Amino acid sequence: MSTISRIGTALPPWGTATARQVGDDEDAVTLAVAAGLAAIGDTDPNVINQVVVVSRDFPLLEGGNSAAILAGLGLREDVRISETIGGSPAVLDAVAGAVHTTLVIGTDAAGSAGASAIVCGAGGAPLGITGRVTRSMPVVTRDANGNSSDYADPRLLRERGVNESLSRLGTPTPLVAAGLAAREAAAVCTGTPPPLLTVGASAIGFAIAALADQGAAGQVLAAEQATLVLAELGAGSITVARDEPSARPRPDGKLAPGSSVSVSLSAYERAFDPKLRLEAGKCGSCGELSYPPRHRCIECGSEKPTLLVPLPRHGVVYSLATIRVPVPGLISPYTVVIVELGDTGVRTLVRLTGATPGSVKIDDTGSLVFRLVAVRQGVPDYGYGFLPDSTFTQNKEVAA
Repeated sequence: MSTISRIGTALPPWGTATARQVGDDEDAVTLAVAAGLAAIGDTDPNVINQVVVVSRDFPLLEGGNSAAILAGLGLREDVRISETIGGSPAVLDAVAGAVHTTLVIGTDAAGSAGASAIVCGAGGAPLGITGRVTRSMPVVTRDANGNSSDYADPRLLRERGVNESLSRLGTPTPLVAAGLAAREAAAVCTGTPPPLLTVGASAIGFAIAALADQGAAGQVLAAEQATLVLAELGAGSITVARDEPSARPRPDGKLAPGSSVSVSLSAYERAFDPKLRLEAGKCGSCGELSYPPRHRCIECGSEKPTLLVPLPRHGVVYSLATIRVPVPGLISPYTVVIVELGDTGVRTLVRLTGATPGSVKIDDTGSLVFRLVAVRQGVPDYGYGFLPDSTFTQNKEVAA
């Protein structure tokens, strides 16, 4: 039994009203960060002492996702974090078994993309597991090399998979079913279940958020093929914050053939924390800020130890350029902007994101958001992109 206090959801802007797709600078990690930041909101991130991330779309399977997620969320590097391969049942299990101050994130990049994050804390709505059936019905599979196959028999999955598992649960009557297509969810739920845009690990967070918006309490079901987990959501107040921009088609672009720039892991390691945590070095003598941090102050020349300070994530376009010449490994055209961050005097060069190339101008305002900068020799390189205020949907909080 645990208590849910806050939920954050995130959707990429590209796609349709019923299904979203990631952009070329988004993946399961960037979506996890967006949902996690929405869930944490304006609360002190230091209260989070554990993070669980569930997905079947991790970009790295041999380490590396956790550090990027903690940095993007602004959490301490000593926070315990685990990566679990799974879908909505794994997320529901993680939430129900979590202690206070745990953040559970489900994130999906393949298929219909999205992410949801659940903060387990005091003063929310209780959640406890009431039933579980684990069965094997591998209709859709994907091996370690990324090769996938689909048995293509939805009736078999429905009749011998989901329905048989439901009968073993005692034929429950959930208010919402995550992990099932809309038609199948409607067949097993009481009344009309809320529509869900995802069916993977993130779906259960969207489902509970929908119930919180309605002020509803009752049974929730999480499904992945023939495996089902049933939980009881009790009455209580859950704050829901959504980072869900309106859907629109992806801009036209063309991937230029050729190899991308190779990776230097030593340079990658040196830049990792200041770039992903967006921290500047503050001179110990004159207080001048430098980004990235330098050993020698660019203002007074002092080599005293510097203090790392967080930079604001909102700024104004100082300069820009739209590149239309093909660049190997990149989709063109694309726009790069120099953004002046708040009143710090710090300027940084980032790509435009979430908007059509060439659609911004000098003095436009916007936010720096966590993005995938490039993939070099299989290594995801994360940083920030500039999301104009004109296209940004502010997180809307609803106390249910």
